[in-house]
Amino acid sequence: MSDTPQLGPPPERVTVPVEVVHQLVAEQFPRWAGLPIRPVAGGGWDNQTFHLGPEMSVRLPSAAEYALAVDKEQRWLPELARRLPLPVPVPLATGEPGAGYPFRWSVYAWLDGDPATADRIGDPVGFALDLAGFLAALWSVDPADGPGPGLHNWFRGGTLRTYDGLAQAALAKLDGHVDVALARQIWQDALDAPWNGTPTWFHGDVAPGNLLLDDGGRLAAVIDFGTCGVGDPACDLAIAWTLLDAPGRRALRSRLPTDAATWRRGRGWALWKTLTTCAHTLGEADEHAVARHVLDEIFTEYAVATAARS
Repeated sequence: MSDTPQLGPPPERVTVPVEVVHQLVAEQFPRWAGLPIRPVAGGGWDNQTFHLGPEMSVRLPSAAEYALAVDKEQRWLPELARRLPLPVPVPLATGEPGAGYPFRWSVYAWLDGDPATADRIGDPVGFALDLAGFLAALWSVDPADGPGPGLHNWFRGGTLRTYDGLAQAALAKLDGHVDVALARQIWQDALDAPWNGTPTWFHGDVAPGNLLLDDGGRLAAVIDFGTCGVGDPACDLAIAWTLLDAPGRRALRSRLPTDAATWRRGRGWALWKTLTTCAHTLGEADEHAVARHVLDEIFTEYAVATAARS
């Protein structure tokens, strides 16, 4: 029997009305009871996020599995923040279950910025270099006692084989819609790429929504460390395909302490996410087109990399 972790069914999520957030804050943090509370637009899936006055946010896990990250973030984010070149969320308080809400939750200092999109980025190469500097700093933090891959971060930092079932299911659904043979080849290449086993801090979800831009389109902050941990940092490279263009991708790679095998595994992380999105959005023209664009980026970059190795 394989000892590779297997992902179970999707978590059973709860919805938190703003009235419950008001009650939680008033009961547990009366000094903030008079502040206005309103939902954050696009506040996330793993957590529901609310503005708390003008300078704070409330972050409430939407399922028991996501609540596993609360204590981790409280313990490690203050440590990481002191060692990183860009602002990251700093926890101000930890809330307890109450008012019918079943999980621990957090209050954070608010970070300004807009989620990164290709059209908002002012200088794609400069953005990539700033992101590389952030990741290099994170990867260099002492990993001693840091949390390894597990359910708290959906096994980010572990083997890509954890996601093989999801990738294969997506490939089966996409047969006849995309070049499945090429996708299988890229996926297998990523699975075969060895890791040296040296644990490193990683973010785990370096995605456009977690990269905030300032008014000039520069990288201003990195948020949502719920999937962070210590292990293989290749998962942080998926952003090279899911957001960056070819010049940005080259710039990112040039500034990171990463070898060819890590880059191949990073391509695999981008591939399974994109295949899953493509499969889920069949019949949804706009969303599917975005995912197909990323898949084309992966296919093209892989072809160039393969030709260079020949």
